[in-house]
Amino acid sequence: MNYIRKASEVAECIFCKASNSTNDEENLVVFKTKHSIVMLNAYPYNTGHVMVAPRRHVSRVELLHDYEVLDLFNSLKNIIECLNEEYKPDGYNIGLNIGKVAGAGIEAHLHIHVVPRWLGDTNYMPVIADTKVMPEDLKTTLSRLKSRVRIANSPY
Repeated sequence: MNYIRKASEVAECIFCKASNSTNDEENLVVFKTKHSIVMLNAYPYNTGHVMVAPRRHVSRVELLHDYEVLDLFNSLKNIIECLNEEYKPDGYNIGLNIGKVAGAGIEAHLHIHVVPRWLGDTNYMPVIADTKVMPEDLKTTLSRLKSRVRIANSPY
């Protein structure tokens, strides 16, 4: 919650910064395509929590060009395949929060959250101690997912 409350205070968009940077590890970038970026959430709900975003700074789905939609969903498909191979989750929470009232922590740049889920992945820690226990550090998750990425050349 602290991250969500402070997100509006961040001067630079994390997706634009990561898109324009060559330091993928520092920005937790799993992969980039011509029109999309896939990066780990620095404050994950679960191991493997990634965000898929258009590289163009746009806040709403209806503002995307058709080729950006295709690239975005191909990137979403690609990262789900990587997560399936590497982590074998039982399911996913996948969604967009558009607008502050819908829970968007970064409302100026559209992004899709992909949260792998496993049977029994909830426990008492978030309820009792207001703490989420993560079994793997972000750099390890980044390395594991990057090893699974296979990006096909897109005609777009």
